[in-house]
Amino acid sequence: MTSNSPHYYQRHIFFCLNDRKNGENACIHHNAQSGFDHCKSRIKELGLSGPGQVRVNKAGCLDRCAAGPVAVVYPEGVWYTYVDPSDIDEIVDSHLKDGQVVERLLVPAHLGR
Repeated sequence: MTSNSPHYYQRHIFFCLNDRKNGENACIHHNAQSGFDHCKSRIKELGLSGPGQVRVNKAGCLDRCAAGPVAVVYPEGVWYTYVDPSDIDEIVDSHLKDGQVVERLLVPAHLGR
């Protein structure tokens, strides 16, 4: 990232950690917290955290529950689903570090709530 970039972070990933108390499908019921925790520690381990690099954040409902768990990467606006830590590692290594979208983990465009 150049010093003239308008972005404080090069990439920002948000993990839905929403919990619906009424029994509806929610990302938190699909190991979203462990996905978030793994991503955060992996980013720190690789030295990718901080201004000009990557920020990992918790989010409330992102309204893509049918694909849960979900995470979205900005500024690209790329939506991912994941199953285990190896999926998170692939998102980190390919997209967050190298800017390459992980096609196999993309949320289909039609999946919403």
